[in-house]
Amino acid sequence: MIGYLRGVPLALRLDSVLLDVGGVGYALGISLSTYYELERAGSDSVGLHVHTHLREGELALFGFWTEREKLLFEKLITVSGVGPRLARGILSGLPADDLVGALRAGDPVRLTRIPGIGRRTAERLVVELRERLDDLGGEESPVTGTFDADRDVISALTNLGYKPAAAERAVAELRRENPELTFQELLRLALQRLARL
Repeated sequence: MIGYLRGVPLALRLDSVLLDVGGVGYALGISLSTYYELERAGSDSVGLHVHTHLREGELALFGFWTEREKLLFEKLITVSGVGPRLARGILSGLPADDLVGALRAGDPVRLTRIPGIGRRTAERLVVELRERLDDLGGEESPVTGTFDADRDVISALTNLGYKPAAAERAVAELRRENPELTFQELLRLALQRLARL
């Protein structure tokens, strides 16, 4: 089983990376947060924590920038009806800290805002994972409007004609630089950043 790989990204997409490890190319599924980190790293050698998924003769590798995100992914796929691709989508829809906070707070409504997550799946995630997150660290965080503001800014930017991937990247980078930005501040700074591209 492969648990970690270090190499140079040869091809990077929003949901996958081809990693050259000593002349061998490994195709790994990735979340948006890992994509942004890999994009920032450029052509430098990077290390990814890897989950090897083998099911019914299919072998798939999923790479994560942090061990915490990998552990969260592995918890998600233990939930009935959540496979690796949906788990990757969940991690792309909410940063790991926000996802853990929503699960600990028992907030299925927040989870339904993630594409592909309906009410039943969200409730099942909360019920099955709420008490199983101790090894992920962090405190139980109150639910804030950060996720709503980010989605609203991305929606506004795409309505203005920017590509969704570029809008998501700009918002994620700005949020990492300053988590306290309001909707108006985030929109203004995102527009400035996108105008420079």
